[in-house]
Amino acid sequence: MTGPDSAYDRIYRVVRRIPDGRVATYGQVAEAAGLPGRARQVGYALHALSGSTAVPWHRVLNARGMISLPRASRSALDQRLLLEREGVHFNQRGQVSLARYQWRPRKAPERPRATLRGKTR
Repeated sequence: MTGPDSAYDRIYRVVRRIPDGRVATYGQVAEAAGLPGRARQVGYALHALSGSTAVPWHRVLNARGMISLPRASRSALDQRLLLEREGVHFNQRGQVSLARYQWRPRKAPERPRATLRGKTR
């Protein structure tokens, strides 16, 4: 899908919001992009990025807090180094503590519901 509001564009907008030193899961990004249940599509979108992208792809991990790329691949090593430079720590199994490092965006303030004859619904 292409266009100004394609699924990939929505995914990239969410990933750009993840701050330094924080991570998000593929499923979390999918949900925030309005694509619930489509974590795999987030992976495809990140894989499609060029090598010179400004999208911080390295901040997206799997639901176990681990890098999803093959462990010894250059991309996996790059991802780990980028996260470590931002202060994200890995345990001996290569896991990041989601309880400590997971990004939790603030929810937008709720808008008042429509009223009917002056009463809130």
